[in-house]
Order: sequence, then C-alpha cells, then structure tokens
Amino acid sequence: MSLPSFKNPQLLTRALTHRSYLNEHPEVELLDNERLEFLGDAILDFIVASWLYRKYPDYDEGRLTSIRAAFVRAEKLSELANQIGLGEHMRLGKGETVSGGRTRQALLADAFEAVLGALYLDQGVRAVQRWLMPLITTEIERIIAEQGDRDAKSALQEWSQAMRRITPHYRTVHEAGPDHAKLFTVAVFIGAEEVGRGTGHSKQAAAQAAAANALSHLIVEI
Repeated sequence: MSLPSFKNPQLLTRALTHRSYLNEHPEVELLDNERLEFLGDAILDFIVASWLYRKYPDYDEGRLTSIRAAFVRAEKLSELANQIGLGEHMRLGKGETVSGGRTRQALLADAFEAVLGALYLDQGVRAVQRWLMPLITTEIERIIAEQGDRDAKSALQEWSQAMRRITPHYRTVHEAGPDHAKLFTVAVFIGAEEVGRGTGHSKQAAAQAAAANALSHLIVEI
C-alpha cells in the first residue's frame, strides 16, 4: 500500500502538514491538517461501521461497536500509517522532528485521518472506500481472530475476580520523556503480586498494555 493519488495535490500537502511546521514557516500560505483530521475521523467511523454491518450480519451492536473501536484507535491507525510510510512524508517543525514526531503514535494517527478527509474532499467517499478496503479487511479479520476488540482491563478484572476473588490494581512505576511526549510505564497487581507491565503515551494506554501483558502470562483465554 502507498499514499492515494490526488487530483488536487495541495489537499494531500495540507493533510500532511502539522501545525508545528506552519509555526516555523509563516511564509507558507497553507492551513494545517487539524480540520481534515476531524473530517477524516468521521468518514473512517462511517466506512468501518458500514463495512462491519454488511460483513457480519450476526453480530449485535455491542460487538460491532467494540470491533470498530479496536480498529479506529490511535495505536492501530499509527500502524496503518507506518505501513504506507506516512511518517516520512509528514511536514513537521524541527522541534517535532527532533523529538521523534515522525514515529509518534498520535501524530501518525492524526495524519492518517487527515489523508482520509483530504481524499474525501478530492474524490468523494467511494474513493476513500476503495483505498481503505484492503486495510480494513486484513486488519479487522486479524482483530476478530485475536479477539483484539476485547478490553484487556475488563477481561483481566473478570478473570481475577472469578479465579482469585480480588480486583486488580494499577500503579504508575515510571515516567520518561518531555511533557508533550511522555511515556508511562504501569504495573498491574493482583493482591501483592505484580502480574504484568505495559508502556504507553498515556496512563490509560499503559494500563491496557499492562493488563494485556498480564493476561498473556496468566494464559487466560479472552
């Protein structure tokens, strides 16, 4: 997969332009990608929901919602952005570039959504659907096969309460990086026993990673 082709290349340029670039280049007469990100987010939700509705007629609303949420989260979108080499095309300020912006999960996910919004404005929703379908099909089938739509914290809590009659608790054990790019490490405990650790750019993401880590060690089927 690669970036889609545009009739109006300026739309793609805008989708790839982070506000940090414009802050350092006031001479550039172009907007940043935030409004396109907003549009792309809505279009992505619609396309994924429509595809799931048709593909899995036996799934109820709750399961469809959880699968969609697993696909559109920043972690997954940043993986898709990496598949198409989006990071190397992003226009970032020097500070963002030096601090690792081209590989930062949030920036990649935002830019991916902005590209979708730009493609919609350029060629309409069908063009977005055609470009997205290979990505949607492969990734959602993987999510379902691996039960990646299950919330790891909820699954661990269910197991712990059933098997050990106690609720897991989480503790932030390390923080690193500048304020705009913090990396948190969270440990999860069942009683006094540490059963897993995870990292993420938010405490919530790190806690989810810790729960998933714990489940894999506990060999729990989720």
